Amino acid sequence: MKNALLIDVKGLCLSSSNKELISSLDLQIGVQEVVALVGESGSGKSLTALSLMGLLPASIQKTAARFVFGGNSLSDLNAKGWQKIRGNQMGMIFQNPQSCLNPAMRCGKQLMEVLQQHKPQLGSSFEDHIRATLKEVQLTDTNRILQAYPHQLSGGQKQRLMIAMALLCRPQLLIADEPTTALDVTVQQQILVLLKQLQKKYQMSLLFISHDLNLVRHIADRILVLYRGKVVEHNTTHELFQNPKHPYTKGLLHARPQASGRLKRLPTVQDYLENRKPAKLQSPKERKQHHLKLYQQNPILQVNALSKTYQKKNGFWRKATHFEALKALSFNLYPGETLGIVGESGSGKTTLARCLIQLESLSKGSFHYAGEDTEIQYIFQDPNAAIHPLKRIGSSLVEVLKLQHPESKFQELNEKAKELLSAVGLQKNYFTRWPHQLSGGQRQRVVIARALARNPRLLICDEAVAALDVSIQAQVLNLLNDLKEKYQLSFLFISHDMHVVRYMSDRILVLENGHLRELQEADILYENPQHPYTKKLLDAIPL
Repeated sequence: MKNALLIDVKGLCLSSSNKELISSLDLQIGVQEVVALVGESGSGKSLTALSLMGLLPASIQKTAARFVFGGNSLSDLNAKGWQKIRGNQMGMIFQNPQSCLNPAMRCGKQLMEVLQQHKPQLGSSFEDHIRATLKEVQLTDTNRILQAYPHQLSGGQKQRLMIAMALLCRPQLLIADEPTTALDVTVQQQILVLLKQLQKKYQMSLLFISHDLNLVRHIADRILVLYRGKVVEHNTTHELFQNPKHPYTKGLLHARPQASGRLKRLPTVQDYLENRKPAKLQSPKERKQHHLKLYQQNPILQVNALSKTYQKKNGFWRKATHFEALKALSFNLYPGETLGIVGESGSGKTTLARCLIQLESLSKGSFHYAGEDTEIQYIFQDPNAAIHPLKRIGSSLVEVLKLQHPESKFQELNEKAKELLSAVGLQKNYFTRWPHQLSGGQRQRVVIARALARNPRLLICDEAVAALDVSIQAQVLNLLNDLKEKYQLSFLFISHDMHVVRYMSDRILVLENGHLRELQEADILYENPQHPYTKKLLDAIPL
């Protein structure tokens, strides 16, 4: 490492209730260096970041042989000492900006509070400094941003606001904890480019935390791979991608759908840890035969010139304005087909899904489903919000099964619920567990099991794997494909991740501002996009 050290941590150990969370972690970050910390949920990435910021919960015990920032030891720093450093010399961008911003306070006031705390000497130039920083993060409509509440901003704007807040005091170290998770691929690319530009401009050091190795490839100088609280691999970005050593690193690299070729089954991290043979590629001949079989059938869903218009009132005396979210959309879905739907936020993806399950009424047009309404089921993006936190898993499933089998006895419903859990790869003892006792991937499996309880023929997956680690994502995608074959399902698969959509889909429908821009077989669209908007989405993919 050529640069002088800004962060020098040796032998960091974190534990809670006699359970070791991080074991003997060494972390060095040079001045103006970008270091990435990569691993799955629970590997210790965020805990490492929180320890650097002095934000660890009181229940966690910390020890370290060396814990130095800028040549000064942080080991014995008191609360007042941390306040001087945190937000001033160190800044942090959190994963979920909505939970970090005060929903009842205007954005301008929240930015002002940071400067009042750390830079009181700026005095009358507070607002000029804030406006200049907002422009730095490409929030050029400063008057609106300063007056807005957080809920009035888009996801990308909220993330830019968090970056601006972290940069106000021009810190020496910026920690970015999963700053692009669940953002559109184009916004994700913009945030990455922005962070790199700002890091160079202000000569900061950057600690970038992610579960996606392919993402950090474009920003990091060095990468540390964390697995169960231990660093299992550490190398320069170039060397790590050229020659990954640890099976866990190889698993993280290959669990995500790749740009070249389409595997019959996605490899998981566990496959690499247990040295299983990789899955075979699907041949073009197999794909062609599959498509010929699909499109010889009658459609299961026909959408004809479907439009959705929202009316927005701008005050009591002002005339209402209209926003057309979907514009004369037409397409067919065939039995056994997976139709991918892609587009940026605001393109109309979720509005379309909500219209098809009649959570939204149509403004114009129609759709025809060849079956019962209950045969269309929905898998939501956030399993935490989709499962009742005060009901055991079994109760949530039995509740839905009772609608499908009103004559069945309680014991029969319990057995059916346990069968559903087995179908989605969960043991029967999960029946008595509470939602908070499950991981994110396990909760998503429960949401899928609940959707299967109504014996569906069509599943609408609305960003169903967007917030999952790449390895858990691979497991859930494999599960969906297994269930599709077992139960003869059709999918509408909504996502902003073009690699995932290509892997899952037979055809892809591209939406932009409610318009259908392109509808084509997945491989053909991916390799030879026709519309400029499709090309824009593909160009934004981290390869």
